[in-house]
Amino acid sequence: MPTLELNPFALLDRVRSQSPVIHHLTNWVTIYDCAQIVKVLGASPVMAHAPEEVQEMARLAAALVLNLGTLTVEMVEAMKLAARTANDQGIPVILDVCGAGATCLRDRKCFELLEEVRIDLIKGNASEVARISGVKVQTKGVDAARVEADLKAVGQDLARRRRCTVVITGPEDLVVDGGRRCVVHNGHPLMSRVVGTGCMAASVMGAFTAVEPDLCRAAAAGLVCFNVAAELAAELTPGPAAFKIKLFDCLAGLDEATLTARQRVTG
Repeated sequence: MPTLELNPFALLDRVRSQSPVIHHLTNWVTIYDCAQIVKVLGASPVMAHAPEEVQEMARLAAALVLNLGTLTVEMVEAMKLAARTANDQGIPVILDVCGAGATCLRDRKCFELLEEVRIDLIKGNASEVARISGVKVQTKGVDAARVEADLKAVGQDLARRRRCTVVITGPEDLVVDGGRRCVVHNGHPLMSRVVGTGCMAASVMGAFTAVEPDLCRAAAAGLVCFNVAAELAAELTPGPAAFKIKLFDCLAGLDEATLTARQRVTG
């Protein structure tokens, strides 16, 4: 299966120079961190949820990030409005299927979004994506549960059926589309000790898809940048609170030499 040739810094430089608007309807628990991580990258975050304005706001954006972390029925309806506008505008829609497999409501709303609007990139942890793919699995709230299935096969099958890019995050991050895949091996265990790193990853990928039409390449490059920054931050602090602050600083200061030397990506 073909793999991706990546130049993450080239896309990061594009985000910094173009400063695209990234529209979010996202998790209330992590909304500040999602906005901050996009701002740190050099892009422009906007967090607009009201159904009365989401269509207008989506017209101003270069990417739309949807996150089901703190879903309500009303919020999902607003997501549909924003996504339909994004579909009409030809801008990418990223769906973080946060908590899929935990409750019937989450599953139902995930599938509603997937059926009623065009989703260009599905992101989740192993059990969330497995559930959306049809595997019987119970997610631990919003944390990943054990999945016995072959995740590469699960992701590839879902990408082909939904005609989208699929990202499965974890100790190693898997990125697949209908014909290609790559595994990003960068990252650090401290990421799992900080609430919101998964949500932030979706926002980072949103910023990269805003400047790169090849969504598989954009997602992988965004994850490399985010995860390398996490490695650098972990070298500066042993604890999760300080790590989170350093993560922002290290991402802001990423340079080409550091990314080239540290990126670890396989097929």
